[in-house]
Amino acid sequence: MQCIERLSGVSGLPWGGYAQAERVRLVLGNEEAIAAASGDPAQAGGVAALGVRGNFIFDPATHRDFLGALLGTGIERQKVGDVLVQGETGAQILVVPELVDHAEFNLTQVRSVSVVARAVPLMELVMRQPKVQEMRSVEASLRLDAVASAGLRVSRAKAADLAKRGDLRVKWRVAKGSALVKAGDVISASGMGRLEVTDVAPTRKGRWAVAMVRYV
Repeated sequence: MQCIERLSGVSGLPWGGYAQAERVRLVLGNEEAIAAASGDPAQAGGVAALGVRGNFIFDPATHRDFLGALLGTGIERQKVGDVLVQGETGAQILVVPELVDHAEFNLTQVRSVSVVARAVPLMELVMRQPKVQEMRSVEASLRLDAVASAGLRVSRAKAADLAKRGDLRVKWRVAKGSALVKAGDVISASGMGRLEVTDVAPTRKGRWAVAMVRYV
């Protein structure tokens, strides 16, 4: 996004099929078109949804099972978005539109369960309500690795390692551990959920009081 912001008349819109998507694509266009699409990102295209249906009562499948089965058909990981598991009935998977036909034809089994994969409208996506946990922390700085350590409840070394591997993102963009965060920033880490910084305020001792909401 930072590179795009330097281009005159060009803008970008992160979109993963629904508002809370963790894995997103970047829709590019002129500023007027992107501004118009911001109100209804679905019209920008670039993302499609698959409904994967089967009877998982006796052989429950996880996020990893659905993802593995889809990748096993020859699809590359970067072309697959979020996987929304729906318990005993299957899952909904976000993919690039050009792979819908391939998945419908080739995705026939997840674990031991026979499945049927069909395209579904984005408006029919079913998202589980995230569990929300409010928390507060006092930090010496607003560095990303410090705030992520407190909010995600991992060690500072672990947070720094996530950043070095490119697994720590701010507003869905990979960020360095030394990056400074602010109120309104959404921090995400692969497999660990998301964290929103709702407020920051200086303390009398020169530190920072940080209010956060974690979605797990």
